[in-house]
Amino acid sequence: MQTSLADFIRETPEGREADAILRKCVHCGFCTATCPTYQLLGDELDSPRGRIYLIKQALEGNPVTEQTQLHLDRCLTCRSCETTCPSGVEYGRLADIGRKVVEERVERSLWQSLKRAGLAAVLPRTTVFATLLGLGRLARPILPRALAEKIPRRLEPAGNWPSRRHARRMLVLAGCVQPALSPDINAAAARVLDRLGISLHESEGAGCCGAVRFHLNRQEAGKSDARALIDAWWPHVEAGTEAIVMTASGCGTMVKEFGHLLRDDPDYAEKASRISAMTLDLAQVVSKELAALEKLLPPRAVKEKIAFHSPCSLQHGQQVRGAAEAILASAGFELTVVPDAHLCCGSAGTYSILQPELAGELRTRKLAALASGSPEEIVTANIGCLSHLQSGTQKRVQHWIQLIDRVLAGAA
Repeated sequence: MQTSLADFIRETPEGREADAILRKCVHCGFCTATCPTYQLLGDELDSPRGRIYLIKQALEGNPVTEQTQLHLDRCLTCRSCETTCPSGVEYGRLADIGRKVVEERVERSLWQSLKRAGLAAVLPRTTVFATLLGLGRLARPILPRALAEKIPRRLEPAGNWPSRRHARRMLVLAGCVQPALSPDINAAAARVLDRLGISLHESEGAGCCGAVRFHLNRQEAGKSDARALIDAWWPHVEAGTEAIVMTASGCGTMVKEFGHLLRDDPDYAEKASRISAMTLDLAQVVSKELAALEKLLPPRAVKEKIAFHSPCSLQHGQQVRGAAEAILASAGFELTVVPDAHLCCGSAGTYSILQPELAGELRTRKLAALASGSPEEIVTANIGCLSHLQSGTQKRVQHWIQLIDRVLAGAA
């Protein structure tokens, strides 16, 4: 694709990156076949190809409107198009650049601005979010249905966290909303890894990874969150921690991008690059220890049927596919076939709050696909997907590590 970027961005790092990405796109249209919003709306401008055209116009200095912003807002940034693209177009990075430019040029309504400001202020602050969630649980019977369904009906207690007793040590990100929504996930991961000879621990002061604010177009604030997280982790890195483990694939995608996002920061570029290189999804960690895990697993006469929802941030963002499924199969679970498993469930960070109608329709379709094999439970690998799916079904939705922990506990 030919480009002619405007003076305001042409010679900037973002401009050079955007220009290189745009020139890779040949407008073949393969991406439209795997774009969830295009499948729902049938509008070319709600497809990756159409949005690339809108971003190109904005970067070339053409006028942008509320409609431009709307089409970019409707994008889930699921990055399914990246998996599909034969030309290797890094659409997610281009979308970040385009959204920032459009955000600076198009004024949002007061209500939209307040919603986004509220999400940016509350979600990254674990204590604030936990307090509001507790109040919401008390008020759940009288809340509007749209809000009440987002508040979990049940909370799994964290259970015990093993003491640090192994030479092999790894860090795990607590996250901003996961401790309040599902405190058992990290504890279950710690128990499983403890049995495999790895001590897992959270770092005090390690807060939000920055994804929430970055993807709300508060990109500098998101980068500040990333720097704070690097500062909290760095003493552990220097002390020889083996890896940084992500139990939420959405956070994992963000942290693996730190090296890219902070590449021009003289104080953090090298540290960010190292942090990204050390970061692994939990499935990647357990996969490396699968032989040891299989020795601990009991034989299972009856296989429980489960449906695995692979988050977009795992299969498209991190390009990690099949790892969690292989672990579950080794543990004796029967995984059902999930049609259109590459499509987004509609969670997408704050998307389900900002675009509730589209998110609701995508959730309905995803739950129908997951239920098609008549599973007893649904499992996933990201807290956002877990909460979003659970709000639309009575069937239990869990993180896959909780099932592995349960099987190992039964073998003890």
